[in-house]
Amino acid sequence: QVGLVESGGGSVQPGGSLRLSCLVSGYSISDLCIGWFRQVQGREREALIVRGTSGTDTYYSDSVRGRFTIAHDNAANTAYLNMNSLKPEDSGLYSCAADPSRGSGGYCYTRSVMGVIPYWGQGTQVTVSP
Repeated sequence: QVGLVESGGGSVQPGGSLRLSCLVSGYSISDLCIGWFRQVQGREREALIVRGTSGTDTYYSDSVRGRFTIAHDNAANTAYLNMNSLKPEDSGLYSCAADPSRGSGGYCYTRSVMGVIPYWGQGTQVTVSP
């Protein structure tokens, strides 16, 4: 069983930055696909960044490409979502998800679209407003 706990959400002004953390338990983060997703009320959940096993290939949504990055600390078994140049439309509930199916970021992104990513955190809220 994989446990995921997000933290680091909050309120920030447009143009600001935040770093979200996803603490992973029960599995080595290097053996997992890790993805960050955003849910806005009334809209479908959006895959933002999905990193493949051992960093093999990373999928980026067009909405965050060039502004958001993912990083892993294997020693801390923690994934990070670094968010820069934040916009009001970036507001939402951010969740990390994990998939032990070994593969590239593109492969794991496809699995997320299919709705078969098995492990999810509870989410952390991000609000971007003046």
